[in-house]
Amino acid sequence: MRAGNDAAARQAAPDGGRPEGPARPAGGLARAGRQAGRLVRRHKLITGSVALFAAAAIAVSLATSGSGSGGSKRPDPVAPGFTLDSLTAPGQHLTLSHYQGKPLIVNFWASWCEPCQQETPLLASWYTSQRGHVIVVGLDENDTTSSALAFAKAKGVKYPIGVDPQLAAANAYGVTGLPQTFFLNAQHRIVDHVLGAVTQASLDKGLRLMQASS
Repeated sequence: MRAGNDAAARQAAPDGGRPEGPARPAGGLARAGRQAGRLVRRHKLITGSVALFAAAAIAVSLATSGSGSGGSKRPDPVAPGFTLDSLTAPGQHLTLSHYQGKPLIVNFWASWCEPCQQETPLLASWYTSQRGHVIVVGLDENDTTSSALAFAKAKGVKYPIGVDPQLAAANAYGVTGLPQTFFLNAQHRIVDHVLGAVTQASLDKGLRLMQASS
């Protein structure tokens, strides 16, 4: 009888296979949850399209500096301060307040971030071409010192770099994926924000916005 009941159940199933019911047993869901938790703990930041999707809420909150009720323009958000150890100058610190009254660009990156492999050479060469007229600060996230130093040297980075092993700055800026770049005016308000790798066009746009509101 049991074999007959099993056969009848298979015939009643919509796909001709197992009968209708939960797509996955409770034990499977628990195992999947534990695996996801391990991945989150191992990779605190994510890259590529997943990063862009996860950071969509950030893009909305920072990009909606347009009209609110009554058509008035919302003020640009104030950039969170940070004080981090320097990657390239041991014993020294990199702090936002050091650049008080000056526009600057804050770039979040890591040596293991694939989009950063394409972005960093462009940002490094653009910074050099500005001949000191633009301040760029790199913040290395969830990385090892040796890997970060080797990456920066290989990509020709000359701008100062701070290390953020505890993700304090990343969390303050709402960064959940890499790379991300913030353009700050002289009052250190965020006037533009790029999710993913910067381009020449996005650098030019960010620079115009920084200068126009400073």
